[in-house]
Amino acid sequence: MPIPHDLLASAMADAGGRRRTPVAACAGTTPWGLLRVLGAAACLAGCATGAQRDPADPLEPLNRVTWRVNDALDRTIAQPAARTWNRAVPRPLRTGVDNFFANLGDVTVMVNDFAQLRFEDGMSDLMRVAVNSTFGLLGVLDVATPAGIARHDQDFGLTLGHYGVPGGPYLVLPLFGPSSLRDAAGFGVDQAVAPANRARPRVRNSLWVTDFVSTRARYLNATNLLEQAALDRYLFVRDADLGRRRSQLEDGKEPALPDYEKPEHPP
Repeated sequence: MPIPHDLLASAMADAGGRRRTPVAACAGTTPWGLLRVLGAAACLAGCATGAQRDPADPLEPLNRVTWRVNDALDRTIAQPAARTWNRAVPRPLRTGVDNFFANLGDVTVMVNDFAQLRFEDGMSDLMRVAVNSTFGLLGVLDVATPAGIARHDQDFGLTLGHYGVPGGPYLVLPLFGPSSLRDAAGFGVDQAVAPANRARPRVRNSLWVTDFVSTRARYLNATNLLEQAALDRYLFVRDADLGRRRSQLEDGKEPALPDYEKPEHPP
């Protein structure tokens, strides 16, 4: 489902990269792509070095223009909406909303598990969806995690990479944020599979907006950290996103992100 699916990319693309949404990308997603990149970039921000050209980013001048537009949208629309969400919605309810969308995202993850012939992971994610959708009240409660049913992180971009499709040039997509030629194509396939996109337009659009705002809200503190520490936010987000995707392709995992809802994080 399109929602800001790592400090911008890790923080803005979900909740483990399962989703990516419009405008969320300005921060990264998250949807989703930008969101997850926010988290990863924040972890790198303390290790700032001089700007370097990355051969994976031959379109950097164009990407920077798109980045600035996305960033402006994030500051004027996404961040104010996210702050309002955090103020107006109690944390237990926010957690339930996050769990609900994570459960929807697990359906897409499961499909890609099986597409990569990762049958053990696929059965695990199938069990997660079944358990959380029933005992967890349509996913509002995450019953599967305490029960020891592992969550994985897959998407069709990773499925293409699993079968040897190169990533192609790094791209910053309007509204959706950090991506690549391969991942942009994969994103379209994931949206075709996403359960929310099968709902009626009014319901689907309401789900998109809610997912986007709740996802963006989780990474407000990551955004603040990035702005304070990064010399060049574009480079940090780009390098974090590229590194995260390489790591995912190598072993199917990515580093766990800190809880950016906490007002402060020890060094």
